Amino acid sequence: MSSLLPARRCPAQYLDEQVDALRARFPNLWVQTDVRVGPAASELLDIVDTAVAAGQFSTLARALQAAGLVDTLKGPGPFTVFAPTDAAFAKVPEATLTALLADPARLRAVLTYHVVQGRVLAADVLQLQSAGSVQGEPIRIAVTGGTVRLNGSSTVTRTDITAANGVIHVLDTVLMPPSMTTLPQTAGAVAALPAPPLALGGAAVLGALALKPAARALATQTVDRR
Repeated sequence: MSSLLPARRCPAQYLDEQVDALRARFPNLWVQTDVRVGPAASELLDIVDTAVAAGQFSTLARALQAAGLVDTLKGPGPFTVFAPTDAAFAKVPEATLTALLADPARLRAVLTYHVVQGRVLAADVLQLQSAGSVQGEPIRIAVTGGTVRLNGSSTVTRTDITAANGVIHVLDTVLMPPSMTTLPQTAGAVAALPAPPLALGGAAVLGALALKPAARALATQTVDRR
């Protein structure tokens, strides 16, 4: 007995049938069928490569190298990174930045406070009051007149920079975990960050670094959608 239900078709087959129907009805109609919306996933760079290629996150990329977090953020993810620009890092007092660079554990805490597990797009952020960071403490989110501010101090200036393993939102100010109320202050100039090996065009960027134990904290974090 033949089934009364139509045979299931894959999306590509259905699209081909619709194009053929259009061409049959309108013989003079030119139908372009090779259009792609955005780059294919295989063409996207990972979060670290994307940040380096953007040209405004060099301090962040070097800090990730110093903290031993590069391999983690080049992993499968997906991750959402609230990424401070070089100008944002320039706002951090020299003594504070020097102290962080001399303390890998605290540096990892600051950097992982900017990471949320999962792919959280701008449309999702607008619906949130807070997001659980990989570091463990929540990031407070407030939306006023279309402007998103985190912890009342940092503004999201650009959203939804797509990467192969997540998404980047750009910040104008570095976030500090609420529990990190005091930092050791070190006199003198800012410690020099080691320059990362920049190899773009599909090659690994900063990829030869060993994972630190704290990097394995990038596990399962939840987002508060109250």
